[in-house]
Amino acid sequence: MNDIILLKLGELVLKGLNRHNFEEQLMANARRRLHTCGEFKVSTKQSITYVEPKGDDCDMDAAFEAMKKVFGAAGVCRCRACEKDKEAMLSAVKEFLGPQLLAAKTFKVECKRSDKAFPLNSIQLAQYLGGELDDAYPHLTADMHHPDLTVYVEVRDTAAFVHGDTEPGAGGLPVGMGGRAVSLLSGGIDSPVASWMMAKRGLCLEMVHFFSYPYTSPEAKQKVLDLAKILTPWTGRLVVHVVPFTAIQEELRRSCPEELFTILMRRFMMRIAGAVAKRTGAGALVTGESLGQVASQTMEAMRCTGAVTDLPIFRPVVGMDKEEIVRISRKIGAFETSILPYEDCCTVFTPKHPRLKPTLAECLRAEEKLDVEGLVQAAVDGVERIHISADKG
Repeated sequence: MNDIILLKLGELVLKGLNRHNFEEQLMANARRRLHTCGEFKVSTKQSITYVEPKGDDCDMDAAFEAMKKVFGAAGVCRCRACEKDKEAMLSAVKEFLGPQLLAAKTFKVECKRSDKAFPLNSIQLAQYLGGELDDAYPHLTADMHHPDLTVYVEVRDTAAFVHGDTEPGAGGLPVGMGGRAVSLLSGGIDSPVASWMMAKRGLCLEMVHFFSYPYTSPEAKQKVLDLAKILTPWTGRLVVHVVPFTAIQEELRRSCPEELFTILMRRFMMRIAGAVAKRTGAGALVTGESLGQVASQTMEAMRCTGAVTDLPIFRPVVGMDKEEIVRISRKIGAFETSILPYEDCCTVFTPKHPRLKPTLAECLRAEEKLDVEGLVQAAVDGVERIHISADKG
């Protein structure tokens, strides 16, 4: 039998009558991520999703790496399938885990029997396999508490499966089960992390980026597209809506008090993101705001920016400090790109002394001088839609 990949389901197993919907979405997402790795059969049974290659030309290493980034799977392991026969299982263990058995000094065997028709129970099977391995590898010592290698054997309905330690999966819920949202993606550290965290909760994302040429360079725009591409192994394909923002920022600088510039700019961003959400059928906005991190992220400032939309605003990093955010950024591979020295539209027009505790009334007074609807509509009409996928940008 072929080597296969097993996805161990996480919180999906806690779902009720709609659990099959989550499983179907997980399998659909897995199939899409596998299309560059070869042809695979993906199925789910007894809280396990099976990823089976249909031919010898499948890239199992690439498939395994791809499956570790599929939200909904708590654990991922590569294993050997074999006949439900104790001698066949022993042979599979020696063949599949042979190098690890030779390298280890201590071991133990853990068995799970889902197929109750199999004549040996879990303890009896583990005793048999452990004894045979002890005889076959004299350098090994059994250690039930802290072994160098744990040999796992699972007897299921269709076959028996042999594998070593399970690697952590992405966890969370399958992308697509939480609905659709628009995420404001800058070139910084926080917004890619916020996007990743909400995708982990099952949200399908559309990205919005605000581009202020010539104040920000084409390299700054490309940096954001690169960040979106880094996210796609986790999120699936993304569309980045690049919004021309120069005219709005120049009008704010001409007509509004400098100390309110940042908060008024953020209010325009939320309006435009809301308009993109309406166009795309999204039901929420996602931002990378962290309470108190910068002037536009005080409680009062966030109240003013959120007042322009009736959509829920998800701020998953709002209670995290920078070290926590950076840790996730490194984990998902975005950090080195995020710190590239290209300024975005927020940093270029930052006032010297921004208002830390703006009020909604003063924001409204400042905006009376502006054609708010006209500026928003012009920006939305000028949006450039860029499709990003994991295999090509």
